[in-house]
Amino acid sequence: MKVSLNWLKDFIELKEDSNIISEILTDTGLEVEGLEKFEEIEGGLEGLVIGEVLTCERHPDADKLSVTTVEIGAEEPAPIVCGAPNVAKGQKVVVATVGATLFPEGGESFKIKKAKIRGEVSLGMICAEDEIGLGQSHEGIMVLDTDLPNGTSAKDYFKPETDTIIEIGLTPNRADGASHFGVARDLKAAFRRPTIFPDLSSFKIDNQSNPVEVVVENSEACPRFSGLTISNLTIKESPKWLKNRLKSIGLAPINNVVDATNYVLHGLGQPLHAYDMADVNGNKIIVKTLPNGTKFTTLDEKERELTDKDLMVCDANKGMCIGGVFGGINSGVKDSTTAIFLEAAYFSADWVRNTATRHTIKTDASFRFERGTDPNMTVHALKYAAILIKELAGGEISSDVVDIYPEPIADFEIEVKYKNVDRLIGKQVPHDRIKEILEDLDIEVSNESEEGFKATVPPYRVDVTREADVIEEILRIYGYNNVELEENYGADYLAAFPTPDKDKIQSKTTDFLAAQGFNEIISNSLTNPEYVTKTGLWDAKLNVEVLNKLSEELGVMRQTMVFSGLESLKYNINRKQTNLKFFEFGRIYTSKEGQYNEQEQLALFFTGDQTDESWNVDKKSIDFYSLSSTVHKILDKFSIAEFDSIPTNNPVFDYGLDISKDGQLLVSLGKVNRKVQKVAEVTQDVFYAEFNWAKMLKKYGKKILYKPVPKFPEVRRDLSLVLDEQVSFQQILELTKRESKKLVKRINVFSVYQGESIGEGKKSYALSFILQDENRTLNDKAIDKTMNGLISCFEKDLNAIIRK
Repeated sequence: MKVSLNWLKDFIELKEDSNIISEILTDTGLEVEGLEKFEEIEGGLEGLVIGEVLTCERHPDADKLSVTTVEIGAEEPAPIVCGAPNVAKGQKVVVATVGATLFPEGGESFKIKKAKIRGEVSLGMICAEDEIGLGQSHEGIMVLDTDLPNGTSAKDYFKPETDTIIEIGLTPNRADGASHFGVARDLKAAFRRPTIFPDLSSFKIDNQSNPVEVVVENSEACPRFSGLTISNLTIKESPKWLKNRLKSIGLAPINNVVDATNYVLHGLGQPLHAYDMADVNGNKIIVKTLPNGTKFTTLDEKERELTDKDLMVCDANKGMCIGGVFGGINSGVKDSTTAIFLEAAYFSADWVRNTATRHTIKTDASFRFERGTDPNMTVHALKYAAILIKELAGGEISSDVVDIYPEPIADFEIEVKYKNVDRLIGKQVPHDRIKEILEDLDIEVSNESEEGFKATVPPYRVDVTREADVIEEILRIYGYNNVELEENYGADYLAAFPTPDKDKIQSKTTDFLAAQGFNEIISNSLTNPEYVTKTGLWDAKLNVEVLNKLSEELGVMRQTMVFSGLESLKYNINRKQTNLKFFEFGRIYTSKEGQYNEQEQLALFFTGDQTDESWNVDKKSIDFYSLSSTVHKILDKFSIAEFDSIPTNNPVFDYGLDISKDGQLLVSLGKVNRKVQKVAEVTQDVFYAEFNWAKMLKKYGKKILYKPVPKFPEVRRDLSLVLDEQVSFQQILELTKRESKKLVKRINVFSVYQGESIGEGKKSYALSFILQDENRTLNDKAIDKTMNGLISCFEKDLNAIIRK
């Protein structure tokens, strides 16, 4: 969409240059795709000056040429050979100097060069009006009546209009911006300046000599129809200012009345249509549909076959216009027109869109109607157009304003909460600033409280229908650039993370575990109380006893899910199925001082061999690291990173780990205690993990931080440490983070060794350290400094011995 900067200034005061205005429009959602220059006279009269003919003599070798000298404000007068019959000494003329480019009417452009014409030097050209785009005459040179000094630019004399045209990539939702006034409304909010609406105070009805009866039979397709008649007008060419306005945005001027309707359309965004009253039979307008198959010829001289879903504007006998889309060939304004009926209507967007698509017609009117126009603009635009037509074509308004509007379209009310404004924007915008922005956008703010307010949206804002839309309006005017991104913001941080859907997450986890070779089990929440008493690892006082027991073996609610899983393992092992991977979603229950506690858990069970024996694969038993790998994959699926791992004190395990995040225990994993296995009568080793499912859900997908792909290479350094066997890898990891978090990105254990060669009670870790600087390529000096610092810390804090 093209917007004229000069035209825009009719609706709002603008002192800023076009580049600043373009930036503001883009920031507020009306993306500027480019700027171009419009010139009333092509070339802008560059290189043309006012000159005075000092001498004029006949050319010695050509009867129709004259040799002149012209004072053009240079050091010396310019010799110019001229072929015009009216050139004479003493004339003030327009001179194209050497290097100037001329754009003659109806011809190709050419550049003025130093020349010899029949042996005489010529340093310029004395111009006729058609040669510089000022008219059609070529009968002789232009002779000016002016006292301006010689050498004055021709631009200063003729003052041709220039303009900056802003090309806006209008998105389908911003129908309110499809006019100069619509663009001015956004600038009003951005600059906090009032808009200027056309003055309608001069509108008056002159007489009632030409009334028209209007009937709207289909108010669904045409909720509002306004109109009036203007009589005794004269169709002629539009004045220069109007033609320039239309040409600047790519429209061809037609005549004063049609140009006036187009001017109002692109100025206010309200399409108008003028009918020749000589073709309006019965002085009656009927808005209705016509029978299927009715033939109708449009302005482009194409005969179209109508359907009963095409809304027509008709007179007493025939169709005259496809409503909101295209006029008919026989009812439009002609050179002979002396009276018109001027229409300003609000047509249904759906009806116009369907009709335009059905007949493959795209017009400036349909472009706006099918996106949604302002139902409250029709009468204002009608009066503005009538005033303008009277100025351009004379005549008088010869009827009342007809306004058929049976069901006025109400404003739309939306409740807005400040907490949602802050949540979606990612920053607290002051409440008074929110009110300023919305009221500058014609959105009324009322019922204000500490929690929020009510926004009343005018009907022309068809894109603002819910709370999030109102917040978007606040943000686009407040400025996306005014919302600072902190270092720890992720790409998804500004939008609140949705509340996890427990069922969907559980389903995804089930699918993942099934893909890893697990089978799901569903066991009884009732269990044998002897499991607790025989192991002595749980407090029997915490049991939740069943009052109406099914049996003594199912007398209490389970405190742990381990026995339920072991029962399933035992059942399968007794049937020669020894390689097993089970998982279960369930609950555990405890009671303390009359208070009952219920906790959701996910349990994993591993036992047997990881791979079956085969000729090309060695048999490998399931071990702790097999379980740990699966647990880490689940944590990764939940986007849980940088957690803490410490040896577990959970009595269900012989050994294992507790994994926590932000001080909350998420999962315990390890090898099941032999006493527990003995009570459950399972003889082969079992590895078990229990997740606190409720806490896992709370951590699900929290603030994923996205970082750019590193520009500089990684460097790997290996180190072998001999430590006391009680020292865990977690201690090494935490110490490394504390001392060199900036450069050390990852640590990996690729070997663990215990044996006589390093001494009893010792353990050797072989570690790889991945180093990287985000701002530069690391050199040996920086790498050695980091590694030596780590070695010193390991030796001091962990009593490590570095193996050479």
